[in-house]
Parts: sequence; C-alpha cells; structure tokens
Amino acid sequence: MSGRKMHLVAFLMAGPTCHHHGAWRHPETDVDDILTPERYEHIARVLEAGKFDALFFADILGIYDTYNSSFATMLGRGGQLCLLDPAIILPMMARVTDRIGLGLTCSTTFFNPYQIARQLGTLDHLSRGRVAWNVVASHSTLEANNFGLAEMPSRAHRYDRSDEVLEACMALWNSWDEGALVLDKKQGIFADASKVHYADYNGQWIKTRGPLTVPRSPQGHPVIMQAGSSDRGRDFGARWGEIIFTLQHQKGDMQTFYKDFKGRMAARGRAPESCVVLPSIDVVIGETESIARERADYVNGLVDTQLGMACVSGQIGYDLSQLDPDQPLKDVKVETGSRGTMDVILQGTEAEGLTLGEAARRFATSELCPQLVGTPEMIADKLIDLFQDYACDGFVLTPTTFPGMYEQFAKTVVPILQERGVFRKDYAGSTLREHLQD
Repeated sequence: MSGRKMHLVAFLMAGPTCHHHGAWRHPETDVDDILTPERYEHIARVLEAGKFDALFFADILGIYDTYNSSFATMLGRGGQLCLLDPAIILPMMARVTDRIGLGLTCSTTFFNPYQIARQLGTLDHLSRGRVAWNVVASHSTLEANNFGLAEMPSRAHRYDRSDEVLEACMALWNSWDEGALVLDKKQGIFADASKVHYADYNGQWIKTRGPLTVPRSPQGHPVIMQAGSSDRGRDFGARWGEIIFTLQHQKGDMQTFYKDFKGRMAARGRAPESCVVLPSIDVVIGETESIARERADYVNGLVDTQLGMACVSGQIGYDLSQLDPDQPLKDVKVETGSRGTMDVILQGTEAEGLTLGEAARRFATSELCPQLVGTPEMIADKLIDLFQDYACDGFVLTPTTFPGMYEQFAKTVVPILQERGVFRKDYAGSTLREHLQD
C-alpha cells in the first residue's frame, strides 16, 4: 500500500504510571530509575528507533487528594503522578535523538503566554524543529489551588482564554521574520531590527507587548496538540490543532468523532489533512494469543480497589471513600461533583453488573483506553483496520510495562506495519510538522 501513512505518538508521564495504575508493580517495569535522566534518554532512543512521529508528556500540576481528603492513597499506592517537570526532561531527550518529535503539556489557565512562547521557542531551536505544545485548558480545582486560585473558571471562560493565549503566542512567535538574524561580523550587523516587530496583543484577558526575545524557530511555531472532546473543545481543536489526542472505545464511535472533527475543520476553511486524529490505545503483546491474554490478566490484576477508587475520586471531584466499594454500581448516588464525568468514566460497566470497586479497578487499568491484546500480527491487523476505515489517522500508544511494552511494540509490531506499507520505514523530514505531513 502507498499514499496515506499511519502516525504514532507515545504517551509518557514522569511518574510511576502512564494510565495503567498497576503496571509499575509488574516485575518487568523499571521504577528505580524514575528520577534519573537515563530513563528518559533510553525511551526516547527506543521510540525514535521505532520511527514514532513523536512522544509527549502529559502533566498534572498536583497530587489528587479527593479520596479520604488526602493524597495518601494516590501517592502511597503509586497512582498517576508527575514527579518531575517535563520541561526539564525534554531537552535531555532532544540531545540523544535527531528526529522524533517532543511534546510538552502547558496550561493556558496558569501559564503566561510570553513564558510559554519563550520556553517552547527555545526548545524548538535546541531540538532543531521537533517541538509540540499539548495545549490544555486545565479543569482541576486542585491545580487551581496550587496556583493561588480558589476555583477554576467556567469551561467556556477557560477555552475563551485559551484562544487568546494561542493568539498571543502566535503574535509573539511571528514577531521575528525569517532572516532577522544576520550575524555579519565584518559589517557589525548582528540582526536586522526592521524584521523584528512588537506583538502588541490586547485581548480581554491577555495582553503582551513583545517582541519575543527568541528568534523565529525552525518550525515557525510548535506543532499544536490538543485533547478536548466537549463541543467547545472540538471547536478549539478544529481552529488550532495539528494533533488531536482523543478517546473512544468502539470503531463506530471513533469514526463518528473523526468525521465530526474533520467537518469542523473544513467549516473553518482548514484542510482536514492538516491535522491528525489519534485515539489512545493500550496494547499487551504476546508470542501467542493465549500468552498475551495471560499477560493482560496478570498486569490488570495488579490494580487494587483503593487506588481505583482514589483515581475515580480525583477525576470526578467526589470522595468515593464515603461509599461501599461492594455495592452495585447501579445503586451509586453521587450527590456532588461531576455525575456526568462519572458516567463517562464508568461507561459500559453498569450493564455488566459490576460493583463500584470492580468498576473503579476497570477504570484504573488504562483510564478507559481500549486495550488490544494479542500477537504482533493481531495488534497490527486491528490498528490497520481502524486506520484504513478512517476511524483515525494513527494512534497515541499508552504503555503497560515500561519500557518493555514500547520496546516490544517497536521490534515486533512496527515492522509488520512497515511491511504492509502503512507506516514509514524512515523519517522523510527533520521537523515534527514534516513527519505529520508524511
């Protein structure tokens, strides 16, 4: 097959787990090196050898403490934590790689656009054009409290502010024209000041004068990545996004989202192919199907009930420690917090007659990412089916064992995708935006 190619992005967190809350306990998962640069340099090399478009770090600016009004369970049992600042890790990964894209999560709610533009512009230079910005309009009161806010603004307000932050950042990145740096020693001309401009951005919430101190970077501006799935979030992504990170469980739901999102892009006058839609996928690979299923059962069984309850509590903003984990899920009454969010988190489990504790463990295995289990050929078949039937443009992979799952995927599944002509055998370009246009 020739033509359209699949895109792959790796999901990372600087903590014990990346979605699967039992994986850090697996004997094949490395945790002793979690605070070392070698851990992150190694996985960057692995993913580049597998020709992934990019890797990116999700980030949480705090430790969930909703369950039992304490962070003891999330921290003590190794829930989804961000122990290190990815902005410090990514330059180390850039130094040991040449092609793979590098994504950083920055909140438009808490961070100033001048700071964002300067930081990401610098990293785009130092990586020679490989940076993505995972734009988040933060929603957690926990994070708000850490930044001195009593509560979060409304969703509409957050996205309106996000639009202004993006507009301001773009104005700052565009404050340097191409060729502004002259570097002529003989004539004593370092830069052509006529090619540098004030941004003079004035919005309702955001104001910045500029110009940016950082010259125009190799990509002009970082690739914009986003994961909003609400109606307002989709509109935001349709305006700005070049990578959309999404989550659906079934092929039909993926196709519906894909068609809706590409239609929103077209309505804005954007070419639908200028943004890739990548649903999240969790894989467990075995030499045979039965071995793969045994591996999945083992790693999924490492999630404990309390941690699952704490994870759900943090997501919905309601303390589930007040409820009996052995009660049927259908009998659970959430009086405060986000009932709608809980329905989404636990979707599909009520029909199975699960208890609250069982449903919480189910959520904590992969945070609802579909889990594909099988041989490398079976995994490749499923990915190709979804890709060719326009359920997506590729995938965001989340790991179970770390770094083993990524190593195994790169060595066994990627070659099959390459042989079948749906995935690159080598990078054609040098920047992340060029990878996405392959």
